[in-house]
This record gives sequence, structure tokens and C-alpha cells, in this order.
Amino acid sequence: MAEKINRLKLVLVEKDISQKEFAEKLNVSSNTISRICRNETQPSLKLLREMAILLDVELWELLVPIKKRHVS
Repeated sequence: MAEKINRLKLVLVEKDISQKEFAEKLNVSSNTISRICRNETQPSLKLLREMAILLDVELWELLVPIKKRHVS
């Protein structure tokens, strides 16, 4: 079974930005970003737009699901 990987978490890694640093730049708590990265909550459309601008990515890039495939 494929496991969903959070796209925001992947983009943060690709851009070498910590969740804490990202939260500070967005003026939200690091817990908020952590919960979004763990798929426990979804950001508002406004916050999602701010994230895309800050990360210099298209908004849809934060929404496209990615699946991790288990290799046997």
C-alpha cells in the first residue's frame, strides 16, 4: 500500500528550509506547520497562497499528492 507524502514537507527539504524557520517567516506557530506537514490539518487558502509565494513555487505544487512506494 502506498503512503502519502506531504508535498509541503518535501518542498521544505528541497529548499533547505526548516519548519521552524518557515513558520517564523509566515508568522504562524511551528506547531501549525508541523501539523500541516503531518497531514493532521490543512492550511487555509490564504495561508497556502502565502506558503507558495514564500517558497517561490506554484500553488498547485503544494497540492499535488505524491505517493511513496514500498519496495519489496
